[in-house]
Amino acid sequence: MSERRRVAITGLGAINPLGHNVAETWAAARHGRSGIAPIASLADSDVVTKFGGEVKEFDPVAHFGRREARRMDRVAQLAAVAANEAIADAKLQITAANRERIGVVIGSGIGGIGSLAENMATLAEKGANRVSPFMVPMMLTDTAAGLIAIHHDLRGPNMAVVTACASSNNALGEAARMIRQGVMDVVVSGGAESCLIPIIYAGFNSMGALSTRNDDPERGSRPFDLNRDGFVPGEGSAILILEDWEHAQARGAKIYAEFLGYGTSADAYHISAPAENGTGAALSMKLALADAGLTTADISWINAHGTSTSLNDKSETAAIKTVFGEQAYNIPVSSTKSMHGHLMGGAGALEAVIAVQAMQANFMPPTINYETPDPDCDLDYVPNDGRAAVINAIMSNSFGFGGHNATIVLGKA
Repeated sequence: MSERRRVAITGLGAINPLGHNVAETWAAARHGRSGIAPIASLADSDVVTKFGGEVKEFDPVAHFGRREARRMDRVAQLAAVAANEAIADAKLQITAANRERIGVVIGSGIGGIGSLAENMATLAEKGANRVSPFMVPMMLTDTAAGLIAIHHDLRGPNMAVVTACASSNNALGEAARMIRQGVMDVVVSGGAESCLIPIIYAGFNSMGALSTRNDDPERGSRPFDLNRDGFVPGEGSAILILEDWEHAQARGAKIYAEFLGYGTSADAYHISAPAENGTGAALSMKLALADAGLTTADISWINAHGTSTSLNDKSETAAIKTVFGEQAYNIPVSSTKSMHGHLMGGAGALEAVIAVQAMQANFMPPTINYETPDPDCDLDYVPNDGRAAVINAIMSNSFGFGGHNATIVLGKA
């Protein structure tokens, strides 16, 4: 068996509730600023929760022109903007000689649900002949990946990964595998989600999954806090350029970090609740460590899934204890969802971008809104204020409905 290739991270892109680019995103995360606010489009709806992590002041026409923007669902628009930033950041020159060796793997939990909902309303109100001829491609989850390939003329493997809230961690892991196996030299990978619409809020409210702190939205997402009352939906996209290490060095690329490990598993337990004591999550974490060739002592910081739901935060804490033992109490754990909300299928990628920036800065962003300790969640959650510390290796978790678990490990370049 040939030696496994190393995977470099050479480009970053992001647009999300914290900012329209990576620099704005990291500045907000570092300083513990919330991107959660009331959502105007929900104000007149009868949904219970009326706030979330929205990308404010986003003008797709400025990015794509009026004609193209009208043919793209918002999730694809956000993904394309993040991809543009990441490709430019990597200084990746795409030519006839290399485009067949560059792939695209994008994760999303729901894809273009906004376009589907809009056209269903059009069908009910105006009839079948008024439904958009672009509805089908706009609603498909794989369209974001397809459009990124079209915009940049990338001819390598092109696909979407759909594993609910684990989607973009799985996308990054599968992209890394392509590079390790020598199938691709470069993969544009990450995730995107945009579903801040009444039908999604209604469904999650019916499950009792969302925070209902409409009077204090910035403090609605409070991972690991005793008084957490549900997650806060967010939207946006984050894209990373994964690249064969030697390929990156040969072209003189800046290497932000190394993609060290990937683990993925199934709870095989329940369609929406995590397995008791986080057994599936623990397996995912163990597999990622083994894949990285690291021990628990090598991990400097854990970027938690940390959704702010009662069951998730308790089970993830238990999983960390299972994997790290007594050492769990000495490893800082942050949930940046406290600031940007839960991007669902895009969460892992955004948290990976933040993790890379944290490693570059040797600074752990906080878990904000942490006020009352929960006896079942008794680790060091970097409460409320970020912390300077040497960060050499990071573990980042994402878990999704259906029992999907995906963990990645990143290391300092």
